[in-house]
Amino acid sequence: MNTGATRQRRLVAALACALALPACGARPAETPAPSASPATTDAHVIEIAHGLDHPWAVALLDDGSFLVTERPGRLRRISANGAISAPIRGVPEVWAQGQGGLLDVALAPDFAHNHRIYLSYSEAGPDGSAGTAAASATLDGDALRDVRVIYRQQPKAVGPNHFGSRIAFDGKGHVFISQGERFSYKIYAQQLDKLQGKLVRLNLDGSVPADNPFVGRKDARPEIWTYGHRNMQGLAVDPRTGTLWESEHGPLGGDEINLPRAGKNYGWPIASYGMDYGTGRPYPETRGTHVDGTEQPLKYWKKSPGLSGMAFCVGHPGSPWNDSLFLGALADGNLIRLSLDGDRIVGEERLLTDLGARIRDVRVGKDGNVYVLTDADDGRLLRLQAPSTAR
Repeated sequence: MNTGATRQRRLVAALACALALPACGARPAETPAPSASPATTDAHVIEIAHGLDHPWAVALLDDGSFLVTERPGRLRRISANGAISAPIRGVPEVWAQGQGGLLDVALAPDFAHNHRIYLSYSEAGPDGSAGTAAASATLDGDALRDVRVIYRQQPKAVGPNHFGSRIAFDGKGHVFISQGERFSYKIYAQQLDKLQGKLVRLNLDGSVPADNPFVGRKDARPEIWTYGHRNMQGLAVDPRTGTLWESEHGPLGGDEINLPRAGKNYGWPIASYGMDYGTGRPYPETRGTHVDGTEQPLKYWKKSPGLSGMAFCVGHPGSPWNDSLFLGALADGNLIRLSLDGDRIVGEERLLTDLGARIRDVRVGKDGNVYVLTDADDGRLLRLQAPSTAR
């Protein structure tokens, strides 16, 4: 399954056309963002690996290799030159139906010392039900050992949709786990005795921090950090400030970005900019876009791009992509770059628009290169290098 140098050269040439180089005759971007300079046409894209079965998440290792999850339940290591390993043994059993399966992979904050990783996945429950779960494990060569389930969504629900899920660390001994409201159970996102539609915050061992906002309330789950979320597939901490950012799918429109604050209600489904897939009108539960007691998103899209993974590019002042937030777009089939001024979004650019691929995950390396996964039965791992500032 090694891609080989010849295939890489062919793909670079093809992607140059896909990225709208003038020599290829492709049309320019429809609405270039004011901050999109220099142009995306100079971006350099290289395929690292292909042949992945609906890859869902990628983690970057210091030796230049990668850990990649495949939704059917396999975790693989990919070498820097694109060689794909056999499945790593010891992955928890997943419920791989519909949108469910093996989801996020993240390196523990002290991975360099203990090789601990975190996984999120959908887990089977009784009577055909399922729910989001998370586990930690030690990566030991081609196997996982000391696997510990640290979180289970309760109650389990029937249906194949909206499991989330991403993992992020705040650098203060806590792990955040995003999830979905399980689609048919929209109102659960507003019910504090249930974990659907909630962002949860745990200690690294899975115990509940004493300062979580609902600790001590008999009518609320103590794991909850925020509530009123739909299907959270993007989660990242801004390295500049330590602020947590979160993104989620709307239904028909209404995809949004939030900065989740302890104990706050982010509205779904009672407040939303999205519409019912079937009718094109608001859902019966939706009272409007602004509802007392709920938070407004930092940004929303009237037309759903289908937001997935997110990653910050900061600390690279020589790069035109410095101070950016990247988000995968599944429905639109591209990569979104948002230009940032602190916590303000000041520009938007679309990359890989002509590639025609669902972008499931995005991560940024220490060198400022951007790595993306395409969601397909022949999924790919790609590396993007920022356009040169030289003229």
